[in-house]
Amino acid sequence: MTTTKQTQHQVLDPSLLGRPVHLLHIFAAQLRDDLAQSMRLNMNRRYWGGFQVQDVAFSRLEGNEIRSRWLSFAAPAGQIAFSLERKVLLSVLNYRYGSGAKTEAKADAPPLDENAVRVTATEERLAVVLGQQLAGTLAGRIELNLPAIEKPALAEGEAEEGAEPEFKPAPGSHPPKGTWVITVTVAETGSEATGQFWFALDKQLMASVLRGLLRDRDAGKKPKTAAPLAQRLQVGLVGRLASKEVTLGSLYDLQVGDVIPISLARADVLLEDSRLFTAEVTEHKGKLCLTSFEDAE
Repeated sequence: MTTTKQTQHQVLDPSLLGRPVHLLHIFAAQLRDDLAQSMRLNMNRRYWGGFQVQDVAFSRLEGNEIRSRWLSFAAPAGQIAFSLERKVLLSVLNYRYGSGAKTEAKADAPPLDENAVRVTATEERLAVVLGQQLAGTLAGRIELNLPAIEKPALAEGEAEEGAEPEFKPAPGSHPPKGTWVITVTVAETGSEATGQFWFALDKQLMASVLRGLLRDRDAGKKPKTAAPLAQRLQVGLVGRLASKEVTLGSLYDLQVGDVIPISLARADVLLEDSRLFTAEVTEHKGKLCLTSFEDAE
């Protein structure tokens, strides 16, 4: 019996050809460091003090695989959709408004059943606060990677560089299929419990991410300085080694094997029909060469 093995090949998206999607892991590593640093800040530690960032990865949505509720935040250059696993949100809620530290008894306790906990207004407000913090970190990384000329200008009355931007939340819907999503995996300190939150980027923001990566890619290339035009322009030279005048009758009388005596003096060097130089004819390794160029009179 003959069995055939089917191999799945990656399908290329024509819209991504020529774009540095293979460098997205660089942005993911940068964002991971930014999120880890942001969670250690005093203003954020009260929420994220019990968590650490494990992984950040890019992917594209295939359907409605993310079941959590989505919020939408307006960034300076586009829209950021944000979604947070409820078990992570409840853990942050417990850390913020609970004891703030895990005892041995709590560490050994079974994981919280999120279906048994009703949704409260405090939980919904906390989801907005966390979304604003995290979306601000993401937008800051995107803007930091862009060339200065492409960074969005500050609106009148907007904070200067270094201040946290204000993101106004709005109800969001599940992003459509094909949207680029950043999945962030976090783990609770002192336990093996992990959870995730997601960012979905619209086309404008994703284009900004890729432009920032293009700048990094081009920075690794050595700049090519253009040579002067005289060094780049190629012309064809003709070397006329000898010439001899004969009568028309002598020309018709020539037979195979006849010898025409000539004296080899300086050769003429021509550019098309113009005589530019004269040169000496020499032999080098069995080849005739021109040397000792002089301007033609």
